Amino acid sequence: MSQGSSDGTLFTRSYTFFLAGRFCAVLASTSQAVVIAWEVYETARQTMSVVEASFVVGMIGLVQFLPLFGLALVAGETADRHDRRVILRLCYLGQLVTSAALAIRSEFSGGLWPIFALAALFGCARAFFQPAASALGPMLVSSHLLPRAIATNSLVAQVANISGPALGGVLCAVSPVLGYVVSVGLYAAAVVCMSLIRANTRPDTQPGRSRAAQIKEGLAYVWGNKLVLGAISLDMFAVLLGGATGLLPVFARDILHVGPEGFGVLRGAPAIGALLTAGVLSIRPIRRHIGLKMFAAVAMFGLMTLAFGYSRSFPLSVACLAVLGAADMVSVFTRQSLVQIVTPDRMRGRVSAVSTLFIGASNELGEFESGVAARFLGPVGAVVFGGAGALAVTGLWVWLFPSLRRADRLVSDPVHQ
Repeated sequence: MSQGSSDGTLFTRSYTFFLAGRFCAVLASTSQAVVIAWEVYETARQTMSVVEASFVVGMIGLVQFLPLFGLALVAGETADRHDRRVILRLCYLGQLVTSAALAIRSEFSGGLWPIFALAALFGCARAFFQPAASALGPMLVSSHLLPRAIATNSLVAQVANISGPALGGVLCAVSPVLGYVVSVGLYAAAVVCMSLIRANTRPDTQPGRSRAAQIKEGLAYVWGNKLVLGAISLDMFAVLLGGATGLLPVFARDILHVGPEGFGVLRGAPAIGALLTAGVLSIRPIRRHIGLKMFAAVAMFGLMTLAFGYSRSFPLSVACLAVLGAADMVSVFTRQSLVQIVTPDRMRGRVSAVSTLFIGASNELGEFESGVAARFLGPVGAVVFGGAGALAVTGLWVWLFPSLRRADRLVSDPVHQ
């Protein structure tokens, strides 16, 4: 049940601490991702060619995807059974420990395998984080404020997504150890914010039902709601194929020749576009023809991925990534609104887990796909292939999900078509 105040105030004490904790955690993870990718690529290039090192960078995505794939559904059921605030606090603590371990490794060891092992542990924490975070937010606001809360949450995350890569680029240029230590401090702040939330964050549960039955119910709900299924699967395949960000270290170092600082700018460019779009959506949310607009946004995502792959100009590459991020924000906003508005609170963790399995995991798997494609096609060929694939998926989904194509307005109750 929503815990927001009855006077229509969005920024209650609990929701403000929730947003602050999310900001710190996203800032930590995005800045750390830049440091990890750069350190892995620099280390690999000492003994490998550009193509081989690109494949190694892509492996970071795979080792984070595997825990997400294995734990996402269990994590969703956990978020619908236990206190969501406690789950988030434990996730932040787990991420803090991995950041500290990465700092120790960077200071005393130059090998790659510890990074991959710690990235896998980080993926375990992320598997439990996303369902709990998605389900906790709606509990802290009144139901009529939920669309505004979704847009505000997106704004906060995108500010962190912009700041994080730029921060990571600066920090890893000084020292990777410094980058990891800063992430430790940010995760510690997130833990404190979760501890300061004062609200009932334990979901209503149905006693006597097994974990398997709960997971099955969540899967059945997503499968039966074709709007939700179409939206999250479209995003999944677009991100999976259009994972240009996984090869940004290669483009920054060996194609555009802009170094770690330029890498941070490239990494933050999609978030700049997403932030501006989220700001517009928070004032003027999408009200009509949401299905067609989502398809148009994913098509633009594919086109900008293609343009980035062919670009040899740093400003043009930054612009392509910014437009790519703006297009992605439109599809993200539509998907999140559909999933959170139409899903009952008691099932939000499980439905969010399925969405995480589709979308969150596809980010890491998309990086792996880009690394594998780069091994055979080269980094430029891999990005171009991904952009073309995203366009092809958009056309196919227009045919496979006519209910999504015809969707006109966001609805406030479940729609099974």
